Amino acid sequence: MGILTCRMNPTHASRCPKFLSYSMPITIIRKHAIALAVFFTALTTGSVSLAQEGVIPSMKIEEVVKQYQTASNVMVVNFWSTWCKPCIEEIPYFISVTNEYKDKGVHLLLVSEDTKTVYRNGKLKRFIEKKKWKTNFAWLNETNADHYCPLVDSSWSGVIPATVIINPPKGYYRFFEASLSAAALEAEIKKAMGE
Repeated sequence: MGILTCRMNPTHASRCPKFLSYSMPITIIRKHAIALAVFFTALTTGSVSLAQEGVIPSMKIEEVVKQYQTASNVMVVNFWSTWCKPCIEEIPYFISVTNEYKDKGVHLLLVSEDTKTVYRNGKLKRFIEKKKWKTNFAWLNETNADHYCPLVDSSWSGVIPATVIINPPKGYYRFFEASLSAAALEAEIKKAMGE
């Protein structure tokens, strides 16, 4: 069986220009702050689906890592993109499998690595809505894979799909740089829960 992966989007490569500064109107800053507040509430309570609410927060990698490193239970974080076929194929069962364990505190976060243009022009949101995916989403607001990949896992080359399964209170952490089957995902969630 071959491992299905996608190459990293070229816009995320380290050769991309670095932006030294960016000014943002206060209304956009408020909008992002509200989106992040809704996002963190949804993750901690498990009661709000960001796709349902139409809110896809923009997050820096440090925010994503902090969120899963401080989780109070099992968290599955999957890095994906709309152009990655293996990513798209695994997302439906990532949602269904994690939903089976939602009452045990398991949370799913799907982190899009799509370009800023895809995020800003609403293509990402429309893609998620068309697929009718109901879970927690975030857009990774990063362009330098040399910066963000090692913060997720020192072995990550940038290939997607990539998944972190973590349970900080139990000291459980696994990183996968390939597609996971539904059975493999469920087995890892059970291990993370200590079953």
